[in-house]
Amino acid sequence: MHKKNTAKTSSKLAKHMVKILSLTAVLGLSVSAYASPINGTGNITPEVIFGDGNANGSWTGETANGVEVALRGKLRFNAAASPENTFNYDGDRTYTFDPTLSSIPANRSVFNFEYAVNVDTDSLGNTLDDYSYLFEFDLDPTAGTEFVGFDIITLKTDNELGDNATGNGDGIVDDTNYASIFGNYSVAQNSQNRGFGYSGLLDAAAEGIFTYNLTVFDANGGTVATSSIDIVVGNVPVPAPSTLVSLFSGIFALGFVSLRRRKKQLS
Repeated sequence: MHKKNTAKTSSKLAKHMVKILSLTAVLGLSVSAYASPINGTGNITPEVIFGDGNANGSWTGETANGVEVALRGKLRFNAAASPENTFNYDGDRTYTFDPTLSSIPANRSVFNFEYAVNVDTDSLGNTLDDYSYLFEFDLDPTAGTEFVGFDIITLKTDNELGDNATGNGDGIVDDTNYASIFGNYSVAQNSQNRGFGYSGLLDAAAEGIFTYNLTVFDANGGTVATSSIDIVVGNVPVPAPSTLVSLFSGIFALGFVSLRRRKKQLS
C-alpha cells in the first residue's frame, strides 16, 4: 500500500514539476523575445539616416514580416556637453550612463533615446502609412513602470524619413508637410531627449531606470514587431532579467525536496 501511495505521490509531483519547468521556459523566452541586438548585429537598415555623424550599431529590436523596429540609448552630453557615439550597451536591452561624468544643461537628460522603423525590409513596397505605432515612455525612475504612450511615428513631424536607398545622415525632414509626405516613405527615425517633454513632472536629469517600448501594428491591430529597452542613469540597482526564471527554478527545487521527503516518510 505504501509503495502504491509513494508511486502516486511521485507521479503527481513529477507532473507538477514538469509544468513548472515548462512555465519557467516560457517566461525565459518572453523576457528575451525582443531584447537582443537587432538583426543579430545591432545594426539597423538601411543606415542611421538622422542628423550628422551618427554611427550605426547597438540597436535593440527585431525584424519580423518585413518590418524592423529598434531602440537604443546614446550619450547626449559628455564632459564637454557634446554628443558622442557612446552607447554603453550590455548586448541585451540595457544602456547605462553616469551623469557625474557629463556636463548637462538644465532640463536635459545625459542620454537621448533613439528609435528607428523600417516597414519594407523585404522590398515589397510597404510604406509607413500601412501601419500604426505605439511608443511608450516611462515616468517612473524605480524598477516599476508608469507609461505614457502615443503614435510617435505618425504624429512626430520632425522624424527623418527615407527608404532602403537612404544613406547615413540623408533623411528627409519636412515638419510642414509631414502628414502629406509620410506615406511616400518606408523608414522613419529620430533621436529625442527626456527634456523634450518625456519626463512628466520629474526633472529630466533625474537618475533612475527608464523603460522605452516601440510596437508596430498592422491594419487589423495585430502586433507585427516590437522593441523594448531600459536606460539606467546613475547608480541604480538593475533587476536581473532572469528573476522570474530563478523564482520558478527555486519552486522546482523546493518541489523536488518535498518529493524526497514524502518518499522517505512513506517508505
